[in-house]
Amino acid sequence: MELQGICHKMHAGLTNLSVTEQQTQQANVEYKFILDRSEINLPFNLGQEIEIEWTGKIYCVSCGNKTPKSYSQGHCFKCMKTKAACDMCIMKPETCHYHLGTCREESFAQEVCFQPHIVYLANSSALKVGITRLGQMPTRWLDQGATQALPIMKVGSRRLSGQLEVMFGTQVADKTDWRKLLKGEAEKVNLLEIRDELLTEFEPQIETIRDEFSMSLDFNENVEILENELPREFIYPVDQYPEKIKSHNLDKTPVIRGKLHGIKGQYLIMDTGVINIRKYTGYELKIRADS
Repeated sequence: MELQGICHKMHAGLTNLSVTEQQTQQANVEYKFILDRSEINLPFNLGQEIEIEWTGKIYCVSCGNKTPKSYSQGHCFKCMKTKAACDMCIMKPETCHYHLGTCREESFAQEVCFQPHIVYLANSSALKVGITRLGQMPTRWLDQGATQALPIMKVGSRRLSGQLEVMFGTQVADKTDWRKLLKGEAEKVNLLEIRDELLTEFEPQIETIRDEFSMSLDFNENVEILENELPREFIYPVDQYPEKIKSHNLDKTPVIRGKLHGIKGQYLIMDTGVINIRKYTGYELKIRADS
């Protein structure tokens, strides 16, 4: 079987949801490919030989024009320089500059930045703190390959969530070690206990931030502590983790092949190496699987 199209990050969803005796929500993770913006069931199973070929073409995910190089996960150079989705504040939300009148796109600010956001704890390669829009749960956690997650705060804007993330980041990492992620599952942690410890430790700073942002008259900049959320646990389709990590690079080797051992985060884990599918957003790919 062969599929061909412009690649986007895989869609991750949940199946077999249940609540354990320990009051933890547990679910299996399943994936679909996104080619030409259409969801496609995976044309292969774990244990099959697969082949991924880059045709040499890249198309901007924003304007659709052909581009010799991908910037900011699938954009051409012009869109990278002009689109709000490619601005520095996407990587560092605490640097949002809308209030300074310099936002690149008003519509993006309203549709993305001034929507309810969640501050969460997750366990991917280790404990981390992060933020995401309310509607992006659980997608954000699954994209990161988290095996555990817990929402701890709900706030009114991206900038506000970023301020809180930076605050918690003085005690908890905000990055995932992708190599460690792909070597196995992280040791389980008690997210409820960690949440309570952090909220107690940072209570004065949280109140200061709450007071600062509550002065906004234009947007709902509230801060809500989420005390009743259940921890989540996610089980990924992985048969075997690699002992050593080798990363495939389609820019250097346009055709790769290997036996699929698993999928975690946005990575395909093969016996010949791993590949980050999200990295190749905008690339035209051919995907083949042995019958």
